[in-house]
Amino acid sequence: MSLGTHPASSDLVLPLPGPDETWDPHTVHTHYFGFSIPEAQIGAFIYIRYQPAFPLCQGGVAIFRGTENYTPTDIDHLNYEITMPWPTVEGNRITTANGLSIEFIEPGRTARLTYSDGDTSFDIVQAAVTPLLARGHIMPGEEDHHDDPGRSPGGTEQFMHAVGTLTLNGEQFDVDCYAPRDRSWRQVRKENRGGVPVPPVGWSPMYFGEDLIFNQISFEAADTDPTWTGIFDMPADKPTHHFAWLQQGDKTLDIVRVRRNVLEQQPITFATLRQEIEAEDSTGAIHRFRGEAIATAVIPAWPNVAFHDSVFRWTDEFGRVTHATYQEIWFDRYQRALKARTTTSS
Repeated sequence: MSLGTHPASSDLVLPLPGPDETWDPHTVHTHYFGFSIPEAQIGAFIYIRYQPAFPLCQGGVAIFRGTENYTPTDIDHLNYEITMPWPTVEGNRITTANGLSIEFIEPGRTARLTYSDGDTSFDIVQAAVTPLLARGHIMPGEEDHHDDPGRSPGGTEQFMHAVGTLTLNGEQFDVDCYAPRDRSWRQVRKENRGGVPVPPVGWSPMYFGEDLIFNQISFEAADTDPTWTGIFDMPADKPTHHFAWLQQGDKTLDIVRVRRNVLEQQPITFATLRQEIEAEDSTGAIHRFRGEAIATAVIPAWPNVAFHDSVFRWTDEFGRVTHATYQEIWFDRYQRALKARTTTSS
């Protein structure tokens, strides 16, 4: 995999079909941001999903605490709408009908997130600490639709330093964390039931400091006796990851191998609670991490799948600690198999 970057202007790429154009109805653009307050076990999922073929959007805000958010309505503050008008775009500021605003103060570098609904609000500025790295796709199956030269799909990932304030149900918090953001444009993201026949995938970005920033998305390695054994038949030589990189100062390295091992799952939702990751970079160096969830929630952004957002406490092999989102997703085939196993074992 060759890592590249996209121009800062890609932050504001939100094309709509022309008068004589018909786009695949599954075409999406997205903006994702997040932040965490580890000492309070708080995580935030901030998302806009644009559906230009209609044109409509969905999205909003989910702010969750602790690990017992088994349904979306367990979340401390949830304002996520499946159908909204196309957002208002004024200059570099995008605002949804349910009150979420993303202003790109400096595209490619700095964004301000604001939101207010009753006794919950936030005002957070996020400043980049990594380049605007180019990403081909993140959802399994998207790569099957990249052969249309006229569509020019794309995506980016970037780590941000997030600073600001949160008021959650009247309680005030300071925000000071490192969090990833990502986005996609003109991706064809189908939501057919059953989806692509792959095991659950997990996204684990981590920021330990300028000398170690790690990011990967993968499924559990076959040699860890994963819970997907017997559900999916994966070729032994198939890489477990489809996107991964490591940043050391001003140097960005490919990750050539990932071995992810889930050690514990939440017994009700099956979300990952503890795991370890071993990654090999393009120089042959090995990096090892252990993680534990301090907050996790079922997020309603993908109704045809199980989608979980988490705040993970990560420790590297030298004892350094950081916190960041960990997200995972799977389709009904896996969910039903795990439920059947739980019923049989009980």
